[in-house]
Amino acid sequence: MKKGLWYSVAAYGMWGLLPLYWKVFQDIGAWEILSHRIIWSVVFVLLLVTVTKRWKALTQAVPDAKSKRSVIIASLLISLNWLIYIWAVNNNHMVEASLGYYINPLMNVFLGVFLLQERLSKLQGSAIALAALGVLILTISYGQFPWVSLSLATSFALYGFTKKKANLDTIVGLSLETLIVLPFALIYLVLFAQGGEAPQLLSGWRWLLLSVAGVATALPLLFFAEGVKRLPLSIMGFVQYLSPTITLFLGVLLYHESFSTIEFLSFGMIWSALVLYMIQVTRNSQRSMPSPKVK
Repeated sequence: MKKGLWYSVAAYGMWGLLPLYWKVFQDIGAWEILSHRIIWSVVFVLLLVTVTKRWKALTQAVPDAKSKRSVIIASLLISLNWLIYIWAVNNNHMVEASLGYYINPLMNVFLGVFLLQERLSKLQGSAIALAALGVLILTISYGQFPWVSLSLATSFALYGFTKKKANLDTIVGLSLETLIVLPFALIYLVLFAQGGEAPQLLSGWRWLLLSVAGVATALPLLFFAEGVKRLPLSIMGFVQYLSPTITLFLGVLLYHESFSTIEFLSFGMIWSALVLYMIQVTRNSQRSMPSPKVK
């Protein structure tokens, strides 16, 4: 259990610190960064497939049309999520990005109701209503729809829902998802990015650092998978808020993004909603635990 906690903290800590990495490439476009992320992720995960001898599992992972459809949808959703996140970080919307990942667990509950016809408990219903009120206040204060936060939350929630249906090994799943969008990344770099400013803007050490994007993508996912195997859902639920909290602090304290009283009020409502959500998760976890045997 202690090892699982370390794996989880490492995964969410890396995700929380990832904006520091993307900020290094702030002077090139999000589409180009995404293309490099996909290409180098393919290189790294295929190396892992070779080392872990999973080539047979990779070729046999999607035997039917339904599985293929799920993997394709998951690939498009995670690519969209990556693109929006990179754009948000490099255009000074890290606070909004962090909000998206605070909302994400509540979005999972919301999708469960509408896609799986799950029933809401009173606590879950109260949590969603409170979070919705917080988002509404933000919308009114911004004067526009908080599309960064909600698109990140929705795309990642749908990605998780689709991956659950596909039910693939972590390395195999990431390999397939990146391989599917690899041709688009290559086409973009050849036809659009090559004639742009990026080759002149990036010095040698930054090109080398950009090639680490595959490691930065796959490593936290692998740590996350190991953590999930060893920890109860209730503990994982608490640890997952490490990532958006780190991103929020980076945005406000390091990059000096605004965090007004209205935003604090809205975040406060969403944090309160998450407390209600975690109470429900803890209750469900306790109910699912086997009763002690009487000797």
